[in-house]
Amino acid sequence: MKAWLVRQLGHHRDVLKLEEVSEPELRRDSVRIRVEAAALNFLDILVCQGQYQEKPPLPFTPGVEVAGVVEAVADGVPFTVGQRVIAQPVLPEGGLAEKVVVPADAVFPAPASASPAEAASLFITYHTAYYALHRLARLEAGEVLLVHAGAGGVGSAAIQLGKAAGATVIATAGGPEKVQVCRHLGADLAIDYKTEDFVQAVKDFTGGRGANVIFDPVGGDVFDLSRKCIAFEGRLLVIGFASGRIPQAPANHALVKNYSIVGVHWGLFRRLYPQEIRKEHEALLRLYDEGKIRPLIYREFPFTDVIQALDDLGGRKSVGKVIIRV
Repeated sequence: MKAWLVRQLGHHRDVLKLEEVSEPELRRDSVRIRVEAAALNFLDILVCQGQYQEKPPLPFTPGVEVAGVVEAVADGVPFTVGQRVIAQPVLPEGGLAEKVVVPADAVFPAPASASPAEAASLFITYHTAYYALHRLARLEAGEVLLVHAGAGGVGSAAIQLGKAAGATVIATAGGPEKVQVCRHLGADLAIDYKTEDFVQAVKDFTGGRGANVIFDPVGGDVFDLSRKCIAFEGRLLVIGFASGRIPQAPANHALVKNYSIVGVHWGLFRRLYPQEIRKEHEALLRLYDEGKIRPLIYREFPFTDVIQALDDLGGRKSVGKVIIRV
């Protein structure tokens, strides 16, 4: 079978190679999956460079989010051959391969009606957004949710989940095309941060009250400005730092405005409370079946075009999820 391998660290264009490899062997408490689609994430670029916090041993295959068909199961594992599943492969045995063996606790049912691309896109971003909005922010119907980078993978998930929860959703994005994507996803107000002052726009839209919950995967200046339009007793969710700058938060400002700054590390939550992830997943499957969430797919690349797909992802050309069809 074929798989993408990294034998030395560096830029993905230089170090990722498509090679013929042995079929992975089934292990105890594991599932072998014939991969149909893999969803790319920015960490796939970082791990090639050795800049991700978790550094797998060389050689390794990237890819931490796949959908496919169960080909074999170890004794006692509650999946069946032929079942369509979503899985989170564990590096160094990542999902950019024709087949992958994944621990059973990292395998989840896929929606029966979902395409491989949609199924592969339903895990990391939707679980992250669901965990942030429901468990941490306790988002309530009628509250105002501000989502930054709304046309991105996790931002697009947050818009849909916010609307499904009954919130009024404001989204920011860069450029008219991405703003229109946010409107299509259901945002009640979409703001082009390149040409508009989102702080003033949020204040105007909310009658000066501000946003109850702010979902921020950008950090940097966006975080700093968000503190100016957060409501009394608001919750500012720190998802990540796509801007490249980790901002500083003055504690006196949080005290004066009575708001909370909440860190969102879904990966740690997943490790500490795996049973809660199963509950989250059941909730997401229900929302999918009800038509309340649908992954935003940028493009499906053939298996041989992984490098070009990572170029588009790293160059921030993509809107939503970047998919590899295997």
